[in-house]
Amino acid sequence: MTADLVERVRRRLATSRAELTSAAVAEAVRGEAGGVLGDAEVLSALTLLRQEFTGAGPLDPLLADPDTTDVLVTGPDDVWVDGAQGLHRTGITFPDEAAVRRLAQRLAVAAGRRLDEAVPYVDGWLSGSGPAGRVRLHAVLPPIAASGTCLSLRVLRPAVHDLAELRSRGTFDQPTADLLRAIVEARLAFLVTGGTGSGKTTLLAALLGCVPHTERVLCVEDAGELQPQHPQVVRLLARPANIEGAGEVAVRELVRQALRMRPDRIVVGEVRGAEVCDLLAALNTGHDGGAGTLHANSPAEVPARLEALAALGGLDRTALHSQLAAAVQVVLHMRRSPDGSRQLAEIGVFERRMDTLLVRTAWHRERDRQAAWPVLQTLLGRHR
Repeated sequence: MTADLVERVRRRLATSRAELTSAAVAEAVRGEAGGVLGDAEVLSALTLLRQEFTGAGPLDPLLADPDTTDVLVTGPDDVWVDGAQGLHRTGITFPDEAAVRRLAQRLAVAAGRRLDEAVPYVDGWLSGSGPAGRVRLHAVLPPIAASGTCLSLRVLRPAVHDLAELRSRGTFDQPTADLLRAIVEARLAFLVTGGTGSGKTTLLAALLGCVPHTERVLCVEDAGELQPQHPQVVRLLARPANIEGAGEVAVRELVRQALRMRPDRIVVGEVRGAEVCDLLAALNTGHDGGAGTLHANSPAEVPARLEALAALGGLDRTALHSQLAAAVQVVLHMRRSPDGSRQLAEIGVFERRMDTLLVRTAWHRERDRQAAWPVLQTLLGRHR
């Protein structure tokens, strides 16, 4: 199979109106080769061309690996994967820059998006099946990406672990697991914070599994990762706009809809925008025990992060701190260690000082109980 033959077959298939089956590809290969190829050569061509027209091509084995969290392509021979072993380079290569570009554009179409010179970047979702789960796609074309087409695929698998499983993985010890369960049972509202890939959603799903089965949990998400082991979970998923820019259903609207569905607890999978205003409003109207995740480098930075997000919804700093003080009590901070493991690093509590809200540390992974420990114990006792 020469590059010229592959290109001719590719063009023939692209202009054909027939269904793209293995038989159709084999017929196209034999037709362009003049019928001189043997069965082994046709099979080799089928494998190569299947990568061009189905799935994520040569990246499929990486996406199918249950440990993979991210697949990153920065050049034809520059493919990286992140997972349990950390970020490392793979041996997978593409024939050339054009092959990377074709894959990026095909995946964009599969996600219902456009990717070309007029719109040189794309952000969308690919509906996966099997071990790969759902995949978030991001791609940028040259000349915006100076070194060539950049493709980023983030694998979002259902978060289904319970507290016992996380404890066995070293996320926390048994006394801390008991403390986390007590926070949920006391109906304290909490935020799980941390960086990308630190295990925020996994911990949140495990904690939701501790909610009494007599309570109804409404989960609002952008990606659909939360699948807690609980019999009364209703999951609402946001929907992006289509290629014409219509049909969007934002997380903020879904939070409002959740309020009308008789929730005992309202959960936002990831607080990333103006929906923080609606979440805080909901938690201030009798819906105790709500939760969500938030990107933050440390618990101390949480108030500032929420200020920035609330500003998008028209909520000023004073109003944000006032609502936050009444709505949320606890911050659970996750971190990813150098060896790739996810750990609960810190538990903090909100504390008001004048008109400002701070997060003080109650428990630390290395230093155990901290200054705000009595405050946490008071909250647990008050809400029992």
